Amino acid sequence: MNESLDPGVSLAWRLLKYRWLIAIAASVLAVDQASKAWIRARLPFNTYGEGSGEIVVVRGFFNIVHVGNTGAAWSMLSGRSLLLAALAAATLVAIFLGRRALGLGVTYAQVCFGLLCGGIAGNLADRLARGHVTDFLDFHFGSYAYPTFNLADTAICIGVVLYIYSSLRTPRLVAS
Repeated sequence: MNESLDPGVSLAWRLLKYRWLIAIAASVLAVDQASKAWIRARLPFNTYGEGSGEIVVVRGFFNIVHVGNTGAAWSMLSGRSLLLAALAAATLVAIFLGRRALGLGVTYAQVCFGLLCGGIAGNLADRLARGHVTDFLDFHFGSYAYPTFNLADTAICIGVVLYIYSSLRTPRLVAS
């Protein structure tokens, strides 16, 4: 076999093998960062609540706001942005190192982990650049206000749900 085509030698071959994961992760990161840049350019920081300048999309249900979250989901570990940045970076490294065991040679798994890694990278970029994650999607269900989130959070959740679904449906898919 030509050495340039040997998967153990050629970087291009290795990148091609994970092309869906890389493309989806890069796309999620780009869209997430672009959406957050748009929010930062249009709404002052801490724009939240009626009369604060938020963009009302569907009155009483969906608003576009601009808040910072130094915690994780539902503001868990609030104020621990550096710790969460380290955990995010460690997670990306663990996924890279465990890519074979996670079945990332399979396209479906690459889609799942592309969403997951792109979302993790998007929130990690915010933590490193600003010390907090920019959140802006604000939903209300009657008197309940769902925690504000962003596109990176959405990609992470979709990636995890799809991976769990595929794992339960076809366990061999993940193991291959």
